[in-house]
Amino acid sequence: MKCTFYGHACFLLDTGHHKILFDPFIRGNEKAAHIDVDSIEADFILLSHAHVDHVAETEEIARRCGATVVSNYEVAMYFGGKECQIHPMNHGGSWSFDFGRVHYVQAVHTSSLPDGSYGGQPGGFVIEFDNMLFYYSGDTAVTLDMTLIPEMIGPIDFSVLPIGGNFTMDHIGAIKTSELVQCKRVLGIHFDTFGYIEVDHNKVKADFKNAGIDFTMLAIGDSMNI
Repeated sequence: MKCTFYGHACFLLDTGHHKILFDPFIRGNEKAAHIDVDSIEADFILLSHAHVDHVAETEEIARRCGATVVSNYEVAMYFGGKECQIHPMNHGGSWSFDFGRVHYVQAVHTSSLPDGSYGGQPGGFVIEFDNMLFYYSGDTAVTLDMTLIPEMIGPIDFSVLPIGGNFTMDHIGAIKTSELVQCKRVLGIHFDTFGYIEVDHNKVKADFKNAGIDFTMLAIGDSMNI
């Protein structure tokens, strides 16, 4: 499976059969100015919560590609009202899609839609692919609820976690999260987009290494195999 990072919290999983885009926010990110949004293809768009820096290009890409938007009820209904295909979920729920089974799990953050309306409660996603358990935490603090993920679903093979701090957990929190979900491979996101979340790359990498975690920070536009 190929994972491509488009900056901030936006990334694409290409399973070889389906393209799954997460939290599209590209044009508003000056550091992602070289990314051509019109070239991004998606079959599904998974949204962790409603903040504009996670949903900005959702309507555009969903309508162009005929992609299904998957999120909590409020966010899904919002994009359904914009003539996007949707699948609403909520915490504790799971659903088997063509690419795998998706669990919508707890995240601790805030959420409001671009028009200021209520965006429901934020969440994260655990996806059961054929050969791995994948976890995207969304914007969150560390919580003990994370311990229920390996207990009820299974130990996580690969995680995508925020590391920038201020609005989310920092990299120390991401290391703790990795421990709680029993995961040894992590992609760091939600860093360096703006001043509040700039990080010391060398320190972040060193701390993950000392914790025995295989950690990656991708440049915007770069990909990795997972």
